[in-house]
Amino acid sequence: MRFEHPATFNPIDQLKVIGHPTSRIEGPLKTTGTAPYAYERHDVAANQAYGYVVGSAIGKGRIGSIDLEAAKAAPGVLAVVTADNAGKLGKGERNAAPLLGGPEIAHYHQAVAIVVAGTFEQARAAAQLVRIDYVKGDGKFDLAAERDKGITPHPSFGGPADTAVGDFASAFAAAPVQVDSTYTTPDQGHAMMEPHASIAAWDGDKLTVWTSNQMIAWGAEDMAKTLGIPKENVRLVSPYIGGGFGGKLFLRAEVLLAALGARAAGRPVKVALQRPLMFNNTTHRPATIQRIRIGAERDGKITAIGHESWSGNVRDGEPEMAVSQTRLLYAGASRMTATRLAALDLPEGNAMRAPGEASGMMALEIAIDELADKLGIDPVALRISNDTQVDPEHPERHFSQRQLVQCLSDGAARFGWDKRNPKPGEVRDGRWLVGMGVAAAFRNNLVTKSAARVRLDQNGIVTVETDMTDIGTGSYTIIAQTAAEMMGVPLEKVTVRLGDSDFPVSCGSGGQWGGNNSTAGVYAACTKLRETIAQKLGFNSEEAVFADGVVRSGNRSVPLAQAAGGGDLVAEDAIEYGDLAKTYQQSTFGAHFVEVGVDADTAEIRVRRMLAVCAAGRILNPKAARSQVIGAMTMGVGAALMEDLVVDKRHGLFINHDLAAYEVPVHADIPHQEMIFLDETDPMSSPMKAKGVAELGICGVAAAVANAVHNATGIRVRDYPITLDKLLAEMPV
Repeated sequence: MRFEHPATFNPIDQLKVIGHPTSRIEGPLKTTGTAPYAYERHDVAANQAYGYVVGSAIGKGRIGSIDLEAAKAAPGVLAVVTADNAGKLGKGERNAAPLLGGPEIAHYHQAVAIVVAGTFEQARAAAQLVRIDYVKGDGKFDLAAERDKGITPHPSFGGPADTAVGDFASAFAAAPVQVDSTYTTPDQGHAMMEPHASIAAWDGDKLTVWTSNQMIAWGAEDMAKTLGIPKENVRLVSPYIGGGFGGKLFLRAEVLLAALGARAAGRPVKVALQRPLMFNNTTHRPATIQRIRIGAERDGKITAIGHESWSGNVRDGEPEMAVSQTRLLYAGASRMTATRLAALDLPEGNAMRAPGEASGMMALEIAIDELADKLGIDPVALRISNDTQVDPEHPERHFSQRQLVQCLSDGAARFGWDKRNPKPGEVRDGRWLVGMGVAAAFRNNLVTKSAARVRLDQNGIVTVETDMTDIGTGSYTIIAQTAAEMMGVPLEKVTVRLGDSDFPVSCGSGGQWGGNNSTAGVYAACTKLRETIAQKLGFNSEEAVFADGVVRSGNRSVPLAQAAGGGDLVAEDAIEYGDLAKTYQQSTFGAHFVEVGVDADTAEIRVRRMLAVCAAGRILNPKAARSQVIGAMTMGVGAALMEDLVVDKRHGLFINHDLAAYEVPVHADIPHQEMIFLDETDPMSSPMKAKGVAELGICGVAAAVANAVHNATGIRVRDYPITLDKLLAEMPV
């Protein structure tokens, strides 16, 4: 099915199942511990052995020599695989650094060996016996030191590196009110609960991997390319994923080493990355240095806005596109954005929840508040006055939907923004200095091809198969809701099978595109199945109504199951998109409001209240969507106040590479969270008229916290995270 024209009324608009707050259909499996996660698949392959990954002990250099004799002789050891005996390996399209290092070392904890043994304890003990002599090289581990050497990267997924409209330099110089500030965000880790884990088994020259991966088709392609085998010989299975946040978008070391270990040992091998390797071996959100300049008239109208960002990565890596939102969020005739990429020898940087906007809005939304302070204008009013209904870089392109003003105004009313004292440091609650902060939220809507297969059996059961994944976001449920709505059956009559490369290729889970595109693919397949059923029953497919388990046309009504009386009916199709996404700018919008308390003596920060207002197209399942947003808000608090992968600039590693030292929010850190979805449908987006919301919920949260801290104390912190040592010296007395 090709989506080339705005959606009109269709079966989804009945809203009998779609749009209702529905509990996740896989919930009972997860709450009873019976959902089969990758490492726990004891049922899929007999006689599983265990692999333990050895990571590089240096950040840059090469292996001088490696002695495996003691490890091979250890009890229970079946095989030890290194670059020397792994055979020729390629590199996947989506891997910047080789997954198996040696002799050259690209980054700290790059995998250099896997030890396979009969038990986990044997594999772990033997791994300690691998003796490696390294020759250290001179690495580059400091973004600030390499900033001036940054290059202009090639256009990437986030768009061109540089953009310009009008004469920014002249307009900024002429502006009567100016902001020129530099902000920094640190490296951050995904820290998902489920580690990167896989089981690999060979059957002749065919490989099956049960793994934890967000993008099944990408993983199968890159595994085949890395191993140098045909793609049809690789099967990836990933029905349940215990969190991903972008860290499981791509093939990682554990899955490759499980395959290599299984081939060497001649039996299935299971591997889970130990937690320290998850921080240094897998991908992370790269640190940024961002300079933002804004010029405005005294009435608050922005006349010039410029955003420059520097980030670092390994060779062949991509930049953090922190300037993305600045191209679209606020009006202003003269504009400039620039992205520079520094070559670093730290572990590979890549996508983490809302890549680009999450980091960029940590800076931009403080800069907007700084401008409001200089102008003496309320921060909400300033944002509203600089709204635009067209793409500022391409004014001929209108937004398909843009309710940013409504998000800000509704949120201000709900949060009690009118009670905020604009003068910092004036509100106290006992020993706590209290402040309120606001930030806009923005994330682009991305559309991409997605396919599904739908089957109707003689019992009236509708089964959906697609390689779409569920990373805890509720994919099973919204896909079931879509099929139930389309086929006119109750939810319990729908079976959903996900995460298998034998199924039709979906959009996968990432970039906030999963919900809208995967359900649109199911919509396309169900549309074809409806046509097949109508034709078999002798109905005009345009007139047939599917409802309450029957198919009706005129005065005739036939049970749906009867159509499959002679055998299952199967339909497969994909949603493919025309030029609507180019004709109209498709984005999601929101507003975050935060109240904090700052201890007047210790500068301890406590978040007291949070509110998010989101406009993100049709909300397919408000219950699951709310969970996604409040989870994202929680991650935003972490980014604001605690998350920081601290770089050892001597040796090139993240020192705090475990959950004891890499701090993330816990229940005690998070107060009451409230969130509101505006009533919105976007017919330009897909037949579902939905968009995405999972990443919108994090965009702007950290800045709202920072702005609230400033309102509470008068201290402007531009270097995240906002820790008490950055406040103490300037605390009001």
